[in-house]
Amino acid sequence: MLNEAYRSYVNDYPKYFKMDGLCKLGFLASELMIQQLEENRALPREDRAIILFNRSGSFDADKQFQSTISDTNNFYPSPSVFVYTLPNIIAGEIAIRNKYLGETSFYVLDKYMEKTVQKIIHATFMDEVTKSMLTGWVDYYDAHQFEAKMKLLTI
Repeated sequence: MLNEAYRSYVNDYPKYFKMDGLCKLGFLASELMIQQLEENRALPREDRAIILFNRSGSFDADKQFQSTISDTNNFYPSPSVFVYTLPNIIAGEIAIRNKYLGETSFYVLDKYMEKTVQKIIHATFMDEVTKSMLTGWVDYYDAHQFEAKMKLLTI
């Protein structure tokens, strides 16, 4: 489903097909939102941060990586899977695509906790440079269980 949506709405970022499910989900959600803003992507944005949250971290990629090292007779750690065993990769991919040079962070929480999320968002805006933020909940447990809610906040 994500690949179909990518082909229909984005289809101009070849690195997409190297991404894990979490990264694809967050990248696609950010693309759909940013397209609505009609911003000039050619200009770097030092004032835009990316702050994302989820519950499962990079669980799907972690499972895939574990499968490449579990069999002692066929032990082959996969570098292409390993790179996605950090959930913050999604923030980096979005930043690279859009030339966002501000803070990029990914927080793994036990569940969605509004007060905690708001404290982190508020703390990020206390920086003198940050004037806007792409933020949201991007959770990808597997190809059948995922959720993305993103928004752009400005001060």
